[in-house]
Amino acid sequence: MNQGDRAFLGHPRGLAYLLFTEAWERFSYYGMQSLLALYLVKHLLQPGQADGLLFFDAFRQLYGGLDGQPLASAIVGTYFASVYVTPILGGLVADRLLGRHRTVLLGALTMMAGHFLMAVQAAFLPALGLLVLGSGLFKGNLASQIGALYGRDDPRRDGAFQLYYLGINIGLIAAPLVIGTLAETRGWHVGFAVAGVGMAIATIIYLAGRRHLPVDDYRPRSKGRGRMTGQDLRGLLGIVLLIPLLAVALLPNNQIFNAYLIWGDAHLELTLGGLRVPTSWLITLDAGLGLTILAALPFVYRRYARHRPEPGDLAKLTIGSLFATGGMLCLALGSALAGADGRTGLGWAIAFHLLNGIGFAHILPVSLSLFTRAAPPRQAGLAIGLYYLVFFLGNILVGWVGGFYARMPATAFWLLHAGIAAGCGAIFLILTLRKAIFRSD
Repeated sequence: MNQGDRAFLGHPRGLAYLLFTEAWERFSYYGMQSLLALYLVKHLLQPGQADGLLFFDAFRQLYGGLDGQPLASAIVGTYFASVYVTPILGGLVADRLLGRHRTVLLGALTMMAGHFLMAVQAAFLPALGLLVLGSGLFKGNLASQIGALYGRDDPRRDGAFQLYYLGINIGLIAAPLVIGTLAETRGWHVGFAVAGVGMAIATIIYLAGRRHLPVDDYRPRSKGRGRMTGQDLRGLLGIVLLIPLLAVALLPNNQIFNAYLIWGDAHLELTLGGLRVPTSWLITLDAGLGLTILAALPFVYRRYARHRPEPGDLAKLTIGSLFATGGMLCLALGSALAGADGRTGLGWAIAFHLLNGIGFAHILPVSLSLFTRAAPPRQAGLAIGLYYLVFFLGNILVGWVGGFYARMPATAFWLLHAGIAAGCGAIFLILTLRKAIFRSD
């Protein structure tokens, strides 16, 4: 790529196409994410609703005796976990078979079909399967193209991923307002169909910008191709060692789309002007605060760097875990101070989303930038796929821990999450002090 290209906010023009493709894909994805737990608890797992669902009886047996909210949390956790493990397959397909561009396009079309199929209740499980497969082909191969727009030491790289997450948050803000509102007022399947429209728009934007994107550097696999050097292997080893720790660190944040929505639906005072607002708008609240924080954070650190060195990757992960702990403590306090009707003020949720948003801004973009920097150039798609393995493990934990909500007091449930965030922060702090894995420039 032309490293002098600064046509989009000082970044290459291709970043704009990747950002808006991702924003619309995230509109579809987060529309689904904001609905799924509520859809299962309030509709699909109600008596008689699951009758006639293709393959559902056999699928249900995978979860033993779970029913109701624990079953819903387990299904949601499994779905979101699966969405994040299939990018490993997608990375291999792109690196060794189709190339990134064709793989992204195939994934986009597959997800579009899955979203539209969600509008047919009987096809619930096949639709989820298409969404999982399509996401695996799409996700890592889009993100890895961002890294390919820059040289390895280009100082704009971290800023590009900050903008990338801004794009994600734009989609995340819009999804509950549009898809969530339509689903909760016009019908669940209307919301799912609108998600399919969003994915169609993402596909069109990607096709329109292909000439501005990095050229695919791939050849069908042949003998001797892809052999990694010792430095490549050390980079992949560092990535693998970070995966379980980051997975646990993401658990509190990712519970927002699972048990938190169920808790908020039952225990938050969700009223504006005397009218109850859709529960899914909590996701928009989270995304709006997150977008503001992501936009402000680079300026905060730029000002900070005038006086002292900017914190490194692991130090930022430590800071993020600290703020995530504070957010979970807000939910615990809100639950403890609930009124006689079991409901607590929306202010506790706002405080939670504010603190958690600061934590999010220090963990997700930083960890993704760290993975792309450590990734061997010849295995970029696979390395980004390994990054999404963090989310697979994290969402498996979210589904499992989310099931505790039905049998634990809400205060204890959120204190458990605060303890998890604090423990991860302590480990990141130790690694920061010892510079045990990666060292920032």
